[in-house]
Amino acid sequence: MAQITTQKTKTKNKKYHIITYGCQMNWSDSERFAGALECLNYEKASSLEDADLIVINACSVRQSAVDRVWGQTKKILELKKKKNVKAILTGCVLEQDKTKFKERFDVIMKITDIPKLPEILGEEDKIKLFQDQISQYSYLNVKPKYGNNFRAYVPISTGCNYFCTYCVIPYTRGLEKVRPVDEIMSEVEELVKNGYKDIWLLGENVNSYQYKNVNFAKLLRKINRLKGKFWIHFVSPNPKDFTDEQIDTIAKCKKIGKYVNLPLQSGNPEVLKRMRRRYDIKKYIYIAKTLRKKVPELCLSTDVIVGFCGETRKEFEDTKKMFELIKYDMAYISEYSERKGTVAAKIYKDNVSHREKERRKKILNKILEKTALYRNKKYVGKVMEAIPDEYKDGYLVGKLHNWKTVKFKAGVNWQRMIGEFVKVRITEALPWGLKAEVVIK
Repeated sequence: MAQITTQKTKTKNKKYHIITYGCQMNWSDSERFAGALECLNYEKASSLEDADLIVINACSVRQSAVDRVWGQTKKILELKKKKNVKAILTGCVLEQDKTKFKERFDVIMKITDIPKLPEILGEEDKIKLFQDQISQYSYLNVKPKYGNNFRAYVPISTGCNYFCTYCVIPYTRGLEKVRPVDEIMSEVEELVKNGYKDIWLLGENVNSYQYKNVNFAKLLRKINRLKGKFWIHFVSPNPKDFTDEQIDTIAKCKKIGKYVNLPLQSGNPEVLKRMRRRYDIKKYIYIAKTLRKKVPELCLSTDVIVGFCGETRKEFEDTKKMFELIKYDMAYISEYSERKGTVAAKIYKDNVSHREKERRKKILNKILEKTALYRNKKYVGKVMEAIPDEYKDGYLVGKLHNWKTVKFKAGVNWQRMIGEFVKVRITEALPWGLKAEVVIK
């Protein structure tokens, strides 16, 4: 299905401000929300205080994220005393949180209800957001208001079928739904045609994608065959669904950025069982080692939770050993915090002290700092392409194809380099990034 055709009608312009918490999927959803609002002739506000409509796209993965939303509501309530402003809460919101927030928001809506915005905002008599019956379309067909003109998120699926005991995603986003291949290809083709250079395919379990006879590896190869110069990235895969076909596709397709985030969560089999993670350590090690062997410039990162319910010091040692074995380029290490509404909160006790969680996190970070530097040193002297995305203190900071951070001195015409391919020579390795110099043509 092609993207929904939209039309704009003259109306008094109102201003919107969107606050986004959480993962890339939430940021992508916010872009589609903004796109829908701009079809209703809303304009982006310069600040929260300047807005007529405030949208909070929430994340419920951790309690701390919910607490941040609560903190924002205090600002909104103060603003409501001064002007007529409407507030909407959307995103990953549990039913129990809706009860808590209902008195602080005018509307609490599912992100999938974006096509119903004219009705939700009380403007159905003034503006047709979409042609025909808007409620029958998927919100993923709404054309996004992209955050920049060189990197774009393209959801290929949403939701999850796996019900890990610590996770709320299946309850907030529902079961996995995949987009048809032609929708995805149409969106990517348009992005490439418009000069986008870094395309990110998104899904809670992105590599479980299967639409008719097209699996994730086939989808990657189809996108790789498109004309134009661009990178393909994806996040986040699940080790359970990783296949040799996917590994070979990553290795052979030149447009696929050689970056894989392979969530470990724990290196101990018993902890993985309590988490209801559906892979074993042997398979995980096989995937990581095969990727390293077949993809020389691979940047391998992971996600880990320390101090999960009942995790003993001995069980934690297995995670430590995995860090020493795999030698990750990067890791996102979080301390377990109980999330009401999850299976873990109902059947397990959060019985690892905060102090012990901090200790374990520091141990892993210390190993990571060494292995990241070890990996980065291999790039010194190499000439590679980077896409700089920001200027900071006299330097341009950006990414290589394998998502390693690189910084180099900004020249006189540095503005022209933002969002463009730039050849650089790596001159120095640091644990969390690389220094480089521009290669003059």
